[in-house]
Amino acid sequence: MNNNVFRRGVLAAALAAAMASTVSFAAAVSPTGDPARMDLTSLQGQPTFNRFIVTYRQGSSERANHAAAVQTATAALNRAGLVRAGRSVAGAPASVSMRFQRKLAVGGDLLRTSRSLDRTEAEALIRQLSTDPAVAYVVPDVMRHRVRDVAASTLLQPQTVTPNDTYYAKYQWNLKAPDGTVTTEGHANLGGTNVNNAWDLADGTGVVIAVLDTGITTHVDVDTSLGDAGYDFIVDSFVSGRATDGRVPGGWDTGDWTTEEPWLTECTDATHPPEDSSWHGTHVASTAGAELTNNARGMAGIAHGAKILPVRVLGHCGGYDSDINDAIVWAAGGHVDGVPDNTHPAKVINLSLGGPGTCKAKDPAAQAVAAANALGAVVVVAAGNEDIDASKTSPASCPGVITVASTGITSRRAFYSNYGKAVEIAAPGGGVYENDADSGTPVNDGFIWQALNSGATTPVPNDTLYGGYAGTSQATPHVAGVVALMQSARLAAGMALMTPAEVLATLQQTAHAPSVKPPANRRIGAGIVDADAAVRAAVGDGDATVLTNGVPLMGQSGSTGSSTVYMLSVPAGVHTLSLRADGGRGNVSMYVKAGAAGGASDYDYKSARPGNRESVVVPRPAAGSWYVTVVGETAFTGMNVVGSFRAPR
Repeated sequence: MNNNVFRRGVLAAALAAAMASTVSFAAAVSPTGDPARMDLTSLQGQPTFNRFIVTYRQGSSERANHAAAVQTATAALNRAGLVRAGRSVAGAPASVSMRFQRKLAVGGDLLRTSRSLDRTEAEALIRQLSTDPAVAYVVPDVMRHRVRDVAASTLLQPQTVTPNDTYYAKYQWNLKAPDGTVTTEGHANLGGTNVNNAWDLADGTGVVIAVLDTGITTHVDVDTSLGDAGYDFIVDSFVSGRATDGRVPGGWDTGDWTTEEPWLTECTDATHPPEDSSWHGTHVASTAGAELTNNARGMAGIAHGAKILPVRVLGHCGGYDSDINDAIVWAAGGHVDGVPDNTHPAKVINLSLGGPGTCKAKDPAAQAVAAANALGAVVVVAAGNEDIDASKTSPASCPGVITVASTGITSRRAFYSNYGKAVEIAAPGGGVYENDADSGTPVNDGFIWQALNSGATTPVPNDTLYGGYAGTSQATPHVAGVVALMQSARLAAGMALMTPAEVLATLQQTAHAPSVKPPANRRIGAGIVDADAAVRAAVGDGDATVLTNGVPLMGQSGSTGSSTVYMLSVPAGVHTLSLRADGGRGNVSMYVKAGAAGGASDYDYKSARPGNRESVVVPRPAAGSWYVTVVGETAFTGMNVVGSFRAPR
């Protein structure tokens, strides 16, 4: 990668001097382009670009023929004024050529220019590519970064390990009930996730969570049993730190430090200062479930019965979209050319990474998510730490993902957390300061604590270090872990796994409202994830059949005198709840009750019309579980039952 960040000023001066005897680059560039076939929003993410993802139309020769694809791209380079015949004038940018790199899992071609282009040149090329009839969509292959979290001071870190999950009581407020219990630091816990109660029902057994991050390191308190089964998807040797280009087996974190050359010059600036290795993937994976739990040492993990599949997509300076998108498909069980198929397909994928850009349905990242969703994988993504609208970041704005904002122990939105309509739900990421303020003195329960590594560059094997981070990176694995608990509970009950859409609906329906309500222009989705409520809703309560908001349960039947119970989880803030039965043949009555199943002698609302058309509308329903009991006045068949509401935003 040749970003040449600090050479732009010299290059600009040389180009200005040469313009007296050459044609202006700006004059040669056509401002045309097809907005429906390109995305320019992520060009603000870095100063230079030399990789582009071009998706050619089905049936085009370019789609099947690499040489034709390069020829089309070269023509676009020429129209953009980047191909210069004859001898270059001293100081002017060199002529640009194009070469094919590889075909991506979602069908796009990764093309690479012979030199890095500045933003103006890159935009000109993308615009020209978008005008070609063979091109369906074109985006720059952007370098994404781990969400840059706030690290806890070493003065706050645990110093010794003593005997069960020794640090759970003091440090892991985030896994406990948000009932106001005062922590050992003297703060009322209003922001926890109720994981401790959910453990009575599920621990994640039978589910694989893929963590697409920096990889994982060995630690005395971390399950790395799928470390070798994971994969390192980083192709570029500059990013991976290996001697040669190419992907390799194993999801191990070999370090992502930028304190030394060549990364010090190429990857650091005021926004990205030099840093030791972050061991980000180990921390994230530990929260989701890799942390060994109830083993008389360290911390606890959420879905500690699940298996964590580490996939390395971030290295020195970050990771490219092209690698990340392939890894999403592979993690879910899809095929990627040149990589052995995943033998442990994940039903949950965690992405605590991102950067600038708006992700549309045609974007390769969105297509990768859609492919994973189609394979049954729930994709959970960090909203980002820039205190901006998450719709301006990717992959947080991709359709099909569950985007997670960050809250602190008071339930307040963390000062750094992104927000907005792209956010579906919130989870503890840590507020850093006293009372989740935006400044002050850092406190222990302002962070999320998990296993880390003490190596400054390369990892220390079987390390014993624990550390605190605060960020949406930490909020995201809370949701990923809870999803694994939900799916695990369904497996244990002999039920089919929920679809990604059903998972999202259930998470939102069962979320608890923050005690500190965010302002209208800083919304963080349906509320804070509630693990216990989500797991109970996923499997139903007793004999109740779970309803998903707005999704009809088709073909219901029963005999005369039969009683069938359905349950719908309703979040706080709903304006109107509608419960209906219709269709088919026969005659039923419907009894509705909040909090417990009712019947003909015990109900809050009822509907007892002749036939199968029954309806109850509840204005401003209380948050919680609502039960619908359908009684067969005569035998009935082919009836549909549906509960619906508009979730608060």
